[in-house]
Amino acid sequence: MAKELIKGNTAVAEAALRAGLEAYFGYPITPQTELLEHLSLRMPELGRVFVQAESELGAINMVYGAACTGKRVMTSSSSPGVSLMMEGLSYIAGTEVPVVFVDVVRGGPGLGNIAPSQSDYNQIVHGGGHGDYHVIVLAPASVQEAVDLTGLAFDLAEKYRSLVCILLDGSLGQMMEPAEIPPMQPLKTEIPDWAVRGTDGGEKRILTSINLDPPDQERLNYRLMTRWQEIEAKEVRYKGYYLDDAEFVVVGFGTAGRVSLSAVRAAREKGIKVGLVRPITLAPFPNAILDELAEQVQGFLVVEMNAGQMLEDVRLVVRGRKPVEFFGRMGGVVPYPDEVLTEIEHLAASPLTTEGHPRDRWLARMEKVLE
Repeated sequence: MAKELIKGNTAVAEAALRAGLEAYFGYPITPQTELLEHLSLRMPELGRVFVQAESELGAINMVYGAACTGKRVMTSSSSPGVSLMMEGLSYIAGTEVPVVFVDVVRGGPGLGNIAPSQSDYNQIVHGGGHGDYHVIVLAPASVQEAVDLTGLAFDLAEKYRSLVCILLDGSLGQMMEPAEIPPMQPLKTEIPDWAVRGTDGGEKRILTSINLDPPDQERLNYRLMTRWQEIEAKEVRYKGYYLDDAEFVVVGFGTAGRVSLSAVRAAREKGIKVGLVRPITLAPFPNAILDELAEQVQGFLVVEMNAGQMLEDVRLVVRGRKPVEFFGRMGGVVPYPDEVLTEIEHLAASPLTTEGHPRDRWLARMEKVLE
């Protein structure tokens, strides 16, 4: 199919619809509202369900109920709105029903602003809801990749009866790029054997996250954890650039990873042997490639649009074997390639250390930037 110029939010909405989305429930919040707006037009055209709920809390509970029928369902929001959904997301995880949700991240904490950020990493990757569960988290770096990962998100949600989050920063939600939208898939007609069926006279089924007997609840948790082991073994995705001869490696996701790639290319033109690992799955995290690189390279630079949330996951993998440095911009500020290039040059030219915390050294440098 031919490519078309399309905004990221709109592209994800249309890709979800073409992947067989049958019901959407959401509430407007910038910078993701175009996603909801597009589905408000397209879903009724196709005879599918669209509901603008009274709040994010209402939306996620509508999603929960619809997911119990085995249909492909979705919601979307942004940072503080996703925070309001956390109770419902935990209920969904505890009931083992497949749900896709989109988080188009804005600056925080608090109401913050509507500028692009990556400060929901901890909220999504490490779980804002209560209990022992994990969310599969997909982090695109372009509009086309967001389209491609949307179809994958529904497939993974159904395969593992799991929550899947498409984590976009506001830049990707708002930018327009050429992208190829996939053809329309037929809606699924088969009802999963776990789904509720209503009053059709079939087998009575009850789906709930309540397990009052502790051994039953423990068995559920065990099932969730062993399922996550399978996901970690089979579903890790990342992009590697210039890693074969790299002496230094930058790690960044989403827009930060995209900006870092430009900086890496500029650094290599200056003779610095630097590569890039761009995680696509933030959960499961690409531990194996980073573990392998920690035995080969001289040091790492983590680049994020936050105060160093993924940084901690990189440090856990590296385990002090090699120095890890950090560069971030916060509150909705997007890093420039030349800023990242300066950090790469600093990494390559300065004495490296595994002592202290890289965030402390970054904050000391940021003090001069913010003067």
